Amino acid sequence: MTAHSPLKGPSVWLGNEIENDPRWRYHLSGSHIAEIDAALAGVRQAGLAWYDLTIHSFPLPNLKDLLADIGQELEQGVGFALLRGLPIERYDEAQRRALWYGMGCHLGQPVHQDCHGLLMRDITDAQQDTDSVFGHHLQTRDGQAFASSKARTLSNGPLRFHTDRTDVVALLCAATSSSGGASRIASSPAVHNQILAERPDLLEVLFAPYQRSRLGEEIGGENMTYPLPVFGIQDGYFTSHYSRTYIEAAEEMDGVAKLTIEQVEAIEMLHDAADALCFGMQLEAGDMQFLNSHVTYHARDAFEDNPGQNAPGRCLHRLWLTTPNNRPLPEDHKILWRSVKAGTPRGGITLK
Repeated sequence: MTAHSPLKGPSVWLGNEIENDPRWRYHLSGSHIAEIDAALAGVRQAGLAWYDLTIHSFPLPNLKDLLADIGQELEQGVGFALLRGLPIERYDEAQRRALWYGMGCHLGQPVHQDCHGLLMRDITDAQQDTDSVFGHHLQTRDGQAFASSKARTLSNGPLRFHTDRTDVVALLCAATSSSGGASRIASSPAVHNQILAERPDLLEVLFAPYQRSRLGEEIGGENMTYPLPVFGIQDGYFTSHYSRTYIEAAEEMDGVAKLTIEQVEAIEMLHDAADALCFGMQLEAGDMQFLNSHVTYHARDAFEDNPGQNAPGRCLHRLWLTTPNNRPLPEDHKILWRSVKAGTPRGGITLK
């Protein structure tokens, strides 16, 4: 058994303490918005598509410094940030996508969110069986339908605490719901510390591999699994990668062993700790949320869009970013991230 110590630093926080801390709150100034508008005018003049933008074709001479500060807070600070002040009502959909992708390029490199090369996903209530649309036929061992993580995301139901396959998840709130939909964030290092204090035996289980399904992401993912620990530490840097849906999906596959009692206890304790230590954040239209996947878990409350109102319904534009100041990862994480060396591009979904 390896001796573990409590994790320390600004990424270790309690929700009731960090909720009102100003360090993770940022605001666009009038000059920042003028820069965004000027960059959009340049995009229009050049006839560029949003997905072809770079830091050079979307110049932000002053805002780039603010985004660099956010990047530092994400990696060296509390691990999340909120940027407010964008007058989103003045931009149409094409402009929203261009400004969001262009801003994202100043923070990191966008990576693919599916095997078809998707670079920006709209998080909405799709109001359809998205698994059938995408050709994902997932079942439990007794033949019951099993919803993929993608299908759960594209619904109005709650999402459990999880991480995404990227250094940073960036969300631009384009439109809000009629009710619900609050984002909940927890410090994964704080969860680690609570489990260490209360059940160090279960902490050891979380540092050992769990089988995960590739579940409709990589081609043939319904039939593929890979082993990955929930917790890892490399050169003093902590990381956690966790989604119970992928663990449960792998467990339903033929040839994959059922979880042990200890493994089930460990992930249930992780969920309970995250729920106890988190805080809620209600995003407003124009808000931009940034999350470091290595040191935060995020969840979502169920929401409702009012079909009786002439409103677009809740919509978040999501980017996955690999960041230039990312941390080193343990060697056994290469199976998911492809590169584990600090400061190298990684994450996202492998193209078909």
